[in-house]
Amino acid sequence: MLAGLSEAGAVVCFVGTVRGSSAGQRLQSMSLEHYPGMTESAIKGMAVQALARFAILRVRVVHRVGRLHPGDQIVGVWVAAQHRGNAFQACEFVMDYLKTQAPFWKKEHRLDGDHWVQPRPEDEQAVARWVSGG
Repeated sequence: MLAGLSEAGAVVCFVGTVRGSSAGQRLQSMSLEHYPGMTESAIKGMAVQALARFAILRVRVVHRVGRLHPGDQIVGVWVAAQHRGNAFQACEFVMDYLKTQAPFWKKEHRLDGDHWVQPRPEDEQAVARWVSGG
């Protein structure tokens, strides 16, 4: 991430993990599906937007697919910038996009059955602020 990047004054890293419960129910596992090629292309496009919008130097996104269990790491986002403010904003922008716009399909496997995960209203509000100039 930082090789040959002497201009970076800040690197922000976010690691998301699978929670142990959802909707008041214990989560046994979660399955993530995607369309290879389509998902990577969409994330690359979002990374290009982040590079231009926040004047950052680099961004890297790693998102797992398949079956995951509570405590497993599900996503990692690293952003390098000259200044920490840009790095933090870009990292938040990337995560808001991933939560609502990236082509992943998530299914929770709980004791009360299997449930497809929909974006929460709070996630939609978070991404909407970037559209309005946030």
